[in-house]
Amino acid sequence: MADRLKGKTAIVFGAGSSGPGWGNGKAAAVAYAREGARVVCIDLVQAAADETAAIISEEGGEALAIAADVTEQGSVNEAVAATMARFGGIQILHNNVGVTHMGGPVELSEEKFRAALDLNLGSVYRTAKAVIPAMLASGGGAIVNISSLAAIRWTGYPYFAYYATKAAVNQATMALAMQYARQNIRANCIMPGLIDTPLIYKQISGQYASVDEMVAARNAAVPMGKMGTAWDIAAAAVFLASEESAFITGVCLPVDGGQSCAVAAFPS
Repeated sequence: MADRLKGKTAIVFGAGSSGPGWGNGKAAAVAYAREGARVVCIDLVQAAADETAAIISEEGGEALAIAADVTEQGSVNEAVAATMARFGGIQILHNNVGVTHMGGPVELSEEKFRAALDLNLGSVYRTAKAVIPAMLASGGGAIVNISSLAAIRWTGYPYFAYYATKAAVNQATMALAMQYARQNIRANCIMPGLIDTPLIYKQISGQYASVDEMVAARNAAVPMGKMGTAWDIAAAAVFLASEESAFITGVCLPVDGGQSCAVAAFPS
């Protein structure tokens, strides 16, 4: 283990993986632990949180697994209270919860539109509401929100609610950064581009004729010629949570293999 985050407690919402392999939240939780942080692994599914916490424990780190629903303020509050009871403070808040409901405003149901708002944006609101008081009591902290390249450009997929809510996450991050800058709380977000995680095989693959076609198209759309991995996102998260980025706040960082610089961003 390194020690860039030694002595800090990181609470990671969305620390499980939606399938076998490494999702962004799971990798970030493990990466935080490898840098010396105590990590609270929170997921809607207890087994998913347990799996990530077990990996950390097996590597010699300290972890706590909690099941919580980020669409319910009471559930988030309970998770934060359990974290405080165990570790006494929170210095890092990591938000990695989101859903991609396909469809433009014509095709998308009211129910799914509201669900996307509640989960993708509401999670940032509820976790900040619960964690910021603890950060202030600890003398400050770092918030890392996971947004998306879809927050700033068309990515080739017809997911209206995802574009809208991720753009809102960017602006919400800026608002947090500015409001709490003088109180030693930094807030930044990461905008992943095309990342090869278990989630895309569940929520994106249906836009293609086959999984192989999806992988080939997504690789081809990235200027570097391949999708990123969850560890690319985790490395950026560790940097933004550490003192190495002590003078960085309000930033929306693309981690996308150059896709945000490309003339077009069409994975299909």
